[in-house]
Formats: sequence, C-alpha cells, structure tokens
Amino acid sequence: MAAQEPRDEDERERRAGPSPPGGLLDLLSVAAVVLDIRGRIVFWSPQAEDVFGYTAKEALGQYAAMLVHDEHRDLVAGLFAEVMSTGASWAGAFPIRHKDGSTRLVEFRNMRLLDDLGDTYALGIAADQTTLQRVETDLALSKRLVSQAPIGIALLDTDLRYLLINPALERINGTPAADHLGRHPRDVLAFLDAETIESVLRQVLLTGTPVIDQYTVGRTPADPDHDRAWSVSYFRIESADGRVIGVATSVVDVTERHQAATEADRARRRLAVIADASARVGTTLDVEHTARELVDVAVPDLADIATVDLLDDVLAFRPAPSAREPGPETFRALAVATAYATPAATAALQAGDLAAYGADRLITRCVHTGQPMVIAHADGNDYRHIARDAEAAEAFAETGVHSYLAVPLIARHEVLGVLDLVRARNPLPFDEDDVLLAGEIAARAAVAIDNARWHQSVRNTAETLQRSLLPGHPPPLAGLTVASLYQPAQATHEVGGDWYDVIPLTGDKTALVVGDVMGNGIDAAATMGRLRTATCAFADLDLAPDEVLLHLDKITQGLEHYIATCIYAVYDPHTHRCHIANAGHLPPVLTPAGRPAELVELPTGAPLGVGGVPFHTTSFALAPGDRLLFYTDGLVETRHHPIDERLQTLLDILREPHRALNDTCPWLLRALRHPDDHDDVALLIAEATASAPSPPDRRA
Repeated sequence: MAAQEPRDEDERERRAGPSPPGGLLDLLSVAAVVLDIRGRIVFWSPQAEDVFGYTAKEALGQYAAMLVHDEHRDLVAGLFAEVMSTGASWAGAFPIRHKDGSTRLVEFRNMRLLDDLGDTYALGIAADQTTLQRVETDLALSKRLVSQAPIGIALLDTDLRYLLINPALERINGTPAADHLGRHPRDVLAFLDAETIESVLRQVLLTGTPVIDQYTVGRTPADPDHDRAWSVSYFRIESADGRVIGVATSVVDVTERHQAATEADRARRRLAVIADASARVGTTLDVEHTARELVDVAVPDLADIATVDLLDDVLAFRPAPSAREPGPETFRALAVATAYATPAATAALQAGDLAAYGADRLITRCVHTGQPMVIAHADGNDYRHIARDAEAAEAFAETGVHSYLAVPLIARHEVLGVLDLVRARNPLPFDEDDVLLAGEIAARAAVAIDNARWHQSVRNTAETLQRSLLPGHPPPLAGLTVASLYQPAQATHEVGGDWYDVIPLTGDKTALVVGDVMGNGIDAAATMGRLRTATCAFADLDLAPDEVLLHLDKITQGLEHYIATCIYAVYDPHTHRCHIANAGHLPPVLTPAGRPAELVELPTGAPLGVGGVPFHTTSFALAPGDRLLFYTDGLVETRHHPIDERLQTLLDILREPHRALNDTCPWLLRALRHPDDHDDVALLIAEATASAPSPPDRRA
C-alpha cells in the first residue's frame, strides 16, 4: 500500500525535518558580545569584528568602555548597571568608536544573563545601523514595487506553490490572492495550459535560465467571454548565499498587440525593408548603381513600380537657386524597377531619359516643397498630375494604377530628386506608414547618392587631370618599341599618382620612367604631374639615372608629406646597354629573347622625398628582341598574398610565349588584377629592336 500523504501543512513540515538557514542574519551581520559583571568582554562573536573592527584576540579580556567615546562612558556605565541590577533590557542606537577611529551608529539589544552557578552577565546583540536601515528600505521598496506594479507579479516556492500575488495579477486572473496562496498553478489557472506552465517553471528552477516574453493565450474568470493574450516571463529567485528560494513570474497583458498581429507583422516587414536598404543601398560610389539599389529595395515590398529621378541641375552641379521657382523642372531618370512585366513601366521614364515636368506635376511639387506627395486613391483626373504625358496617363489607367507616392531625396539640406512609387497589382493604397517608410529609405539613399555624385565628380576631375598629365604618343624611337597603359583602381574607380613616361634623348637614346606617388585623388595626380615635368627637365640635361633621382628627391622633399617611388632608365641603341637607377620601386622584369623572364637585380634605394640616401646606377645589356617591363605596385600587390609570391606569379606569366607588344599590357592586367583591387596601375614595356625606328604604340 502506498504511503499516505500528510494531511496538513504542520505534518508535512514535521516530517520534512529542519530547513536550510535563511540568509538575512548573515546579511545583517548580527554580532553577539558578552560582558561579565565588571564590564569586561568574555565572549566575542566573529560578526563583532565586522561591527567594531577588533578581533576576538584584541577584544577578549578588555573593558567594553574601549568601544565608546569618553563623553559617553558615564551614560553607558549607568545603562550597564541598570541592566545588571534590575534585569531590564535596553534597546536603541548608540555611537561607538570603531577600531579605525571612526564613529559609527550601532543598534543594540542588551539583556542580563544568568548561568547555572548564579553568575550574572550582560549580553549585547549589535548590528550596524546603516545596514539595518538599508535592509529596511529595500524591504519596504520591494513591497511597494510589487504591490503597486502595473504588471502581474507572483512568487512560487520550490514546490511551485504560490507564496505571493500582487494586486495586478489578481485583476488579470480574476481570482483573489487568498485563493492562490499555497496552491499550484494547475489549481488556479484551469483556464490555461497549466501543465505546460508548470513544466516551464520546473525547468527554470532546475537550470536557472530565465524564460522571457513567452506568449500565452486563453480566457480568465476576469473576462470569460474573450480571448486574452499575455507576455509571461519566468526567472529563478536566489538568496544572497545562493540558496534557491523559488521562481518568480511577471505577466503583462498584451491582448491589443495580439489582436493587432497582422499589423505587427506588416510593421516587421517594413523594418526588414529598412534593414535591407541599410545593407544594400550605397555599396558603391556610383550614382546610377546606388539608384538601382534603391528601386530594387522598394520593389515589390513597397511598390509595384519604382523610379529614381534626379534634378538634372543637381547631376550637372549647376548652382541651384536659393528658392526654387514654381516653374517646370528637368529630371533625369537614373533607375526603374517593376515587380512584374506591365505596360505601366513604359509610362515611367526609362533609365537615362531626360524630361521636363510642369509646376502642376506632383514630382515637381515634391522637389519644390521638399515634402512627400501622396494620392491614396488615384483616378483619371490624378493621372495627368502623375504621368509625364497623356499617353503615359492612359497607360496608368489601363493597367490599374490606383495609388501614387513621391518622396524627396534630400541630402545636406539640398533636394536632389524624387523616389516615385506606384501601386497597381498591390491592392492596398499608400498610407501614412508607407510615407514614413519610403521617407526613411529615401533619406538613407539620398546621402549615399549625394556621396556618390560628389565622389564621381572629384574622380572625373582627378582622372581628367591624371590623363592630361600622362605623356602623349612619343616620336619614333631609335632601336626601341614601347607600349604603355594606365588603369585607375577598379574597386573604387579612384585615380592616383602612378605615371610613366618615354623621353627621347640626344644621341638616339631614350629615357624610360615609371613612378608612383603615394595616395590618390587630385592632390596625388597634381604631385605626379610636377614630378613628371621635373623628370623631363632633368632628362634633357643628359644626367646619369642616379643623378636624376637625386634631383627628384630634393624636389619631392619640398612637396609637404608626399613621397614617391620611381625607376629611371636610359637605353642606348648603339651600345645596346640600359642604365637604370631605382628609388624604392619594385624591380623591372627583363625577358631576354628566347629565355625565361627574370627580375632585374637593382639596389632598392629609398623613395623620393626621404632624403639622405644615395642612389646607384646599374647597367646591363638589352639586346634586340629583349623586353623590359616597368610597372607600379597595383599590378602585383594584394591584401592576401606575400609580394614575393606575386612577383613569382608575374614571372611565371611572362614565361609564356611572347605576345604582341600591343597586347601584353591588357593581358597582364587581366591575368593579375582583381575587381576588388584598390590601387591604380601604370605599365610600360620596351622592346629593343635592330630595325629602323618605328612609331610606338600606347594604350591608356
């Protein structure tokens, strides 16, 4: 026969044995001190050291008077005498002198003790008053927080019986607190899946891992005719010493949120659109590409058709009037996207198209006011204010366009253009939430478009400057054929300070130059132009290569923070000798006729602008049919491979059978460059010939 369950709480507690100690006394650090009849300390608890600062060894045998200030000793002596003579207890707060010299308020409970021999002692129970007040305050505050909290709060013991219920949870459950206490959830929450709730509570008790924001739906006695929804959290409660007290629950009524689940899901999708726009729009510094990214984000989640139209004045960097006139505006379509094939797409401007819109058009009003323009329910009268012409308006009508939204693209307080959105197959009209969402992604995209157009303008200027500073076609060269190429950085479309030059000299000699100014942009290109001009001037003086580099080094030192690498070589077709000096540049590659390519061993030298480091001229033979390749580091350097490995790759490629000189430069770029490369490249290849001078070939 199974053992019978205890009939009441008292019997259960009796059979359970002693319970674990509470942690409150440890928290209060209650001290015990015993004095003999003369006032000497004869017992001293470990907690007394925390309160008074003295160890037991220091305190035992001493008079308790040492713990009080002189001015209080008569009062203390009187209180002590009264306790010892009458047996009356005394309680109160009293200032004591701590061992560290400070004065502290201590709460005392004093009483007389008698032992079995009839001797009299005084027992003092003491605790730091500041600690007591803090605990009292914490308890009062906790009680207030629980009782006045607008959310439901309950505390259950380790057997999952209710210990505490606050008024908010009483109202939520529709059951008085008294009907909860001592009972399990399954006894009270019959209207919910109480078995699952208790399973979760036991798991939280076992692991200590809280369960946050778990949804529960059901009906309570407080509202038995309607479903209610709650967000419930469970977390384990432990004492200061780590003893598990029980598990707490918090309950928040989220019925309205639950009933609006469809709308909430819609809001989440819109947030996803914003996140998608943040990740996808502005990945490059290209205006057209950024506009395409924007319309791709808007379709189909926000619209069936989306276009980005920028003011032509903005794209051309023509100064805008301080206040736009209420007249027509000229727009250029940068991107168009549709959710499906529809004739309505042809009614919108196609990418690259230019069109003027009158002051009555919504797109024009949008840029004039800087405010969104929305037509929730469009009809035939509205189409003429949306479409660019009558034919486009007819296409909108035929394809069922029923809602239109235009939001301005604004960056740095300047209106750049408009994001146009159209709905036809999507049955929902544009509402205020759509306006906010479109405005959010348009604001993010406008900054990216503005950055791209400024970058593109600066880059175009720099590239124009760069190419204008590079050499044109040199005159026919004696005993030498050359090919060259300049390539801006592919990933950033950024120009830099790489350059090459072919300079005819007296005596049929030719100077070959390749250099690289550190940095990019207009400043680097301008510095490159100054160094190239200086190189041409020094070349005319018929100086040795190391002397040319020495003069260039002095000039570079005066160009603020710029430094540059450079190789300067002079080829003499009559002696078939090449004289070359290096200023911190990568070594050229020599491909002798019929033999493998090899790096030319040169003293590295310091970059131009460092100063104080000599340069050296090296000479070697360059026979007819031999080729000499000069290049800048953008050809071989990567972020993921050692430079020695990349130079070996270059040699391996050049060991393949000779290609035509004209094809070698683009072939090397295709073989070695990656679309993510962030540096520009200059290439110069010279081939010694024994024939009459022939016109050079240059590709840029």
